[in-house]
Amino acid sequence: MFFTVFVLAGATLGFRLLGALGVRRFAAWPVSAAHGMAVLLLVTASAHFVPAGTSLPMPSHDDLVAMVPPVIPFPSFVVYLTGVLELLGAAGLVLAATRRAAGYALAVLFVAMFPANVYAALAGGGATPLWVRTPEQVLFIGVALWATRGAAALPSALPHSAGAGRQG
Repeated sequence: MFFTVFVLAGATLGFRLLGALGVRRFAAWPVSAAHGMAVLLLVTASAHFVPAGTSLPMPSHDDLVAMVPPVIPFPSFVVYLTGVLELLGAAGLVLAATRRAAGYALAVLFVAMFPANVYAALAGGGATPLWVRTPEQVLFIGVALWATRGAAALPSALPHSAGAGRQG
């Protein structure tokens, strides 16, 4: 039930330990957390592509499709899409130049995917209970946002000119 939290915490602590041992890339907690979240996302995203009947200790694609509320069209496609988005988010978190954008995008993705968790928990069938899933989802959102600390700023949508902001 708490497998994902253990993956996130273990990976984050492992990366931070590397930082304590002299690997400068992991000298800061937010960077270690970004890489820990990337490991978690590789694990969770893989479930989106696991065929039914596989004897892996994770849900299959069909299990995830069953979690999608009926009001969402093309549930199988949505499950594949969210798996791809999780993989892109993982890649974005490990690259310093894209870490901030990835963290913000993942926070939005985690919020957008939460209704599927609510639907699955209320429908029964072995889904993670809401009393576990809700704080877990809040943790994932918090870590995704925390991972943006110290990351490169997002580019401005407006071009800057040398004289912009001056009054003369």
